[in-house]
Amino acid sequence: MENPFVYSFNEKRYHTFNYYLKTTYGCKVAKVILDGGFTCPNRDGSKGIGGCIFCSAAGSGDSNLVSKESILKQYEENKKVMDRKWPNLLYIPYFQSYSNTYGPLEKIQAMITPFLDNEEVAEISIATRCDCLKEETIAFLDACCKRKPIWLELGLQTSNDEVGKIINRCYDFADFKNALARLSQTSIKVCVHVMNGLPFEDKEGMFQTVKDISHLPFQAIKIHMLHVLKDTALAKLYEAKPFELISREEYIELVVRQLEVLPPQIIIERLTGDPLKEDLIIPEWILNKTTTLNDIDKLMRKNDTWQGKYYE
Repeated sequence: MENPFVYSFNEKRYHTFNYYLKTTYGCKVAKVILDGGFTCPNRDGSKGIGGCIFCSAAGSGDSNLVSKESILKQYEENKKVMDRKWPNLLYIPYFQSYSNTYGPLEKIQAMITPFLDNEEVAEISIATRCDCLKEETIAFLDACCKRKPIWLELGLQTSNDEVGKIINRCYDFADFKNALARLSQTSIKVCVHVMNGLPFEDKEGMFQTVKDISHLPFQAIKIHMLHVLKDTALAKLYEAKPFELISREEYIELVVRQLEVLPPQIIIERLTGDPLKEDLIIPEWILNKTTTLNDIDKLMRKNDTWQGKYYE
């Protein structure tokens, strides 16, 4: 069966991050995970207490290979592994943990500036929240785009504000859309994070989140499966009032439906998570990342479908 999807080198029927990087830079590009030393308004008490309920003590940076050294020392240390595997790499410094624009402008500038004129750096990626974007921060990052492409990774998780309250997100969908509208007036690129399997949200609600954002101004998406980690508020909730998680088969079917309603030009950076095994409570199937991705491909071929097939 011929693959009808144009943003693909192979049998993938969605716009992979690898396709985007290779067509943009012509070589292998790898993310280098860094710790910018920030926190989050949900953690320091200015908005909430304890962060979003699924977030670990590492601020969703559980797979980090970081140290508490300076940013540049972290960068040099953490890219050594990739240097040994692949020659002639380009890199994306990725500030993953917590909210990396939640702080004074001077701190954000000190985090970003060392990479702006580094020839081996392709882009810079910054994880943050939609409510941590002051005008002066946006203006600085927009100016940086003249030297390097700047990505902001914004966690939405769900467009359902009632579910947002359950997960202690502490901002609503209107706040998120407002942030995207402001960023759309700049050269900053946005990767949206959504999460399937949130407590007390059904599969149609999860599907609706992707439909709700499909016409908004962003360039990439990460789709995650909720996983319960030890020593999180979610773990306590699950122990006190167990809720049903969607199965692996349900997740695969749901992701395919979500891809079908996304514009074909949206880059798919991730379709499942990869938590540390020693921290995971449930679901165990999430550890089989490669198999899950392969089965998403198989189902798309079987159904003769592709990203954007039902985008309207």
